[in-house]
Amino acid sequence: MASLIPGQLTPIGDHAWRVLARNPGMMTGPGTNSYLFGRDSLTVIDPGPEDQEHLQALLQAARTLDKPITQVIVTHTHRDHSPGALALVAATGARCLGPSVPDDGLQDESWNADRLLGEGDTVDCGGVSLTAIETPGHVGNHLCYLSEQGLLFTGDHLIQGSTVVIAPPSGSMQAYFASLRKLQNRGITLMAPGHGDVISQPEDTLSQTLAHRQKREDKVVGCLTATAQPLATLVTAVYDDVPVFLHGVAQLSLSAHLIKLAAEGKASETASGWALQS
Repeated sequence: MASLIPGQLTPIGDHAWRVLARNPGMMTGPGTNSYLFGRDSLTVIDPGPEDQEHLQALLQAARTLDKPITQVIVTHTHRDHSPGALALVAATGARCLGPSVPDDGLQDESWNADRLLGEGDTVDCGGVSLTAIETPGHVGNHLCYLSEQGLLFTGDHLIQGSTVVIAPPSGSMQAYFASLRKLQNRGITLMAPGHGDVISQPEDTLSQTLAHRQKREDKVVGCLTATAQPLATLVTAVYDDVPVFLHGVAQLSLSAHLIKLAAEGKASETASGWALQS
């Protein structure tokens, strides 16, 4: 696995390079990965947070590759992935492509796509192409992008070394399960995630992620009782294998599991919390 060094231009596949932003943290791991993709010109995928150093690193990468940046694409509009687009567009004149912005208070409101992308849309990236795949789950407007060579830019749908948070209302565990299955057997040879290093075993990762999420959901069901329990109580049992300081974040994914189970008739919500559906 390649070193994850902020600002460093790192080749990851055919016509594809990574530049890591300087925003490490609990939710971002080593930081947000921005990717440059293209043969004759460059498309920046997920320009990252608004950060002058990262902007300069992306511009320097384009100079090193001796290719112009002509497009900016985002996988979704969380604030660690898309706000860098404004300054990058101002510096290069690139156009923006990607999803619209959900109204849940957690998004980058500055994002404004010149072209909205949806399922099956193809984008010419200077002689090579990407195809958009709608993958809601982590957030409702999430897209992955698949190259002709089988390289999938996964954003926060799948990240290396950890599981992603599913935060209702825009995040949906039902949609996440479906989106994971949607990517199986698509000829994906390599995954370039929004956080962490490249994922070299795509099919295994998809299967393992589905199995992990199902195991967690089974544990949720096992912790439910006929007596309603608040989320703060349930999370200590369902996520007893996770450090306590992460339980606040874990409650988001727990809520998503419970909403899915309620839709399936397996759980119910009351004023006191969540209970097993009788």
